[in-house]
Amino acid sequence: MTKWPVLLMVRSLEHGGCERDLTKIALHLDRNRFEPHVGIFRGGFRRQELEAASVPILDLPVESFKNRTLWQGVRKMRAYVRQHNIQLVQAFDVPMDIFAAPVARWSGVPAIVTSQLSYRNLTSRGSRAALRLSDRLSQRVVVNSDAVGESLRREFGLSAKKVYLCYNGVDLTQFHPDPRVRPAPLADASIVVGSVCVMRPEKRVDWLIKTFAQIKLETPRAKLLLVGSGPEARRLRELAESLGLRDACHFEDSQADVAPWMRAIDIYVNCSVSESFPNGVLEAMACGCCAIGSNVGGIPELITHGEDGLIFDTGRLDDLAAMLRLAVTDQPLRERLQAKAAETARERFSIAIATRRMESLYEELLSSANSR
Repeated sequence: MTKWPVLLMVRSLEHGGCERDLTKIALHLDRNRFEPHVGIFRGGFRRQELEAASVPILDLPVESFKNRTLWQGVRKMRAYVRQHNIQLVQAFDVPMDIFAAPVARWSGVPAIVTSQLSYRNLTSRGSRAALRLSDRLSQRVVVNSDAVGESLRREFGLSAKKVYLCYNGVDLTQFHPDPRVRPAPLADASIVVGSVCVMRPEKRVDWLIKTFAQIKLETPRAKLLLVGSGPEARRLRELAESLGLRDACHFEDSQADVAPWMRAIDIYVNCSVSESFPNGVLEAMACGCCAIGSNVGGIPELITHGEDGLIFDTGRLDDLAAMLRLAVTDQPLRERLQAKAAETARERFSIAIATRRMESLYEELLSSANSR
């Protein structure tokens, strides 16, 4: 059986959805059929996971697309592609889409895949222009929700054949319901509401803090857990303090292993104004949390309202408050949603399912390239 060398590329191996998606695919590809390599501009904590699995890592010295480090990176990637006979390149985020697709084409790589794992309107005008080139150079653009796929077809003119849907997958060996043990800061809570994310403005964690402050008046022993770092972290801490939540709100910086924190949460809330298919919500569901998500992007593709979670109108703070109050006060409903959420994650969105889907794409493109 042919073993194909494939190069998976992302800007860094730090916290973030694209970084996590690449790492999961690299670790779970069938090593009898694929030989995964990873290319990056910057390192990060996920490097250890890849190195422990003997995945080779190509460090590219690109600091900016506007100085000589760009050309140093181009030369290094081209040499690596030739040395390892790379047959397929997939970029997982916008900077790598822009960099990797032209270099892979210039290097004669038979199969080129780019990815759009968030809405393109979040990127700069210059990046959107550059992505039109990477769209043309790639055989497929991978999306992780049909909502983002539809936006690419409608707003950027991509054909249905060009767009390839592969939902994110969750590693069920890490994210599962048991054991549900609360850390010391949450040990005395009657119920724990929480979220795990990079603290950026579009995540709208301030809505969760404001809504929790209302719920706290009715459920005095409830606690709020927020795990993550980012540009909004300081402001969010100040907001919690101003609302009198110093003892009720526990902040934890970004963690390499978030599963134990997920299992400490009873009700997981995602308030984002823009999402494609959030790993945090999927992982929380796999851990048996009752998930509440905003009605944006691919969240309704993940959560079925009233069946395995709750959806609120993204424009209405009062609707978020109503859904959170329902989940807090109706224990039988909450427990039913928790059990069904874990089942949904296990049966529809496991990493095994996602990896098989990506492998099918790789095989299709590589078989076609080798038949020419």
